[in-house]
Amino acid sequence: MDRLSVAEVISKIKKEVCFEAVASDYSFTIKIEDYVPYICGAVHDGHQFRKELWTNCIHTEYERWYEEDPETKNMVQSHPIVIAGCDSRFEYDLNRAPEDAVFETAWGKQLWHQPLSEDMKAKSLKKHTNFYKVVHALVETVESRFGYCIVYDMHSYNWKRWDRDVPTWNLGTSNVDNDRFGGVIKDWRQSLAEIKLPHGIKSTSGINDTFQGNGYFLKYVTKNFKNTLVLATEIAKVYCDEYEQVIYPEVVKTVEEALKVRIPEHADKVFKLFD
Repeated sequence: MDRLSVAEVISKIKKEVCFEAVASDYSFTIKIEDYVPYICGAVHDGHQFRKELWTNCIHTEYERWYEEDPETKNMVQSHPIVIAGCDSRFEYDLNRAPEDAVFETAWGKQLWHQPLSEDMKAKSLKKHTNFYKVVHALVETVESRFGYCIVYDMHSYNWKRWDRDVPTWNLGTSNVDNDRFGGVIKDWRQSLAEIKLPHGIKSTSGINDTFQGNGYFLKYVTKNFKNTLVLATEIAKVYCDEYEQVIYPEVVKTVEEALKVRIPEHADKVFKLFD
């Protein structure tokens, strides 16, 4: 893995070079083993939280972890194109628009003892801006080469906070073209429901059940690229104990192995839709 500037990353993408790199400020990673018509993203995988923010942050390290999406990068790490955030969404949220990306409150609780200075905010927002420069170049290159692109936008959510039964998998589709893509969305929902998880963990799936796909990552790509489908794909945190902060690696591995087969199979179905 190389350490590259944003300009260097974009240059390699535009030349269709295969590479693996971390951004020079360590804010995101990107891997391109082959140029294929689908991309896997894990924008909330990151947990880094820069040290100058520590003493001013009211939320604990555990509270931050609880609202992040740990292991979502590992679930898709075997795919040819993967881009993932390294920083915690508590510093800046890659799935929110720039004007909302730096929180003042988070999940009903004040985040900072003292309001952040404009300089502090600017440091974070620069990383947000750079990430989307790379996303734009990446999707543009893939869509230009193949005529279309599919983005599997991986997330997780805390299922135990709900007071009703919720699906193991949820697809958020309120901001994509359901008339055009409704069939392949339903195919993806069905494929996820068929995944066999260990320890008797159920594998159910729904569409717009817990979340509706209102994230900025999906909206940005959908707005800028008319032949790209973004599938906001959320797994309930059945792969960890969300209250004890314990990851179940055997469950994560099972999901990874299942998606290794199911994502390319599904991407091929989408190809036929565009073809």
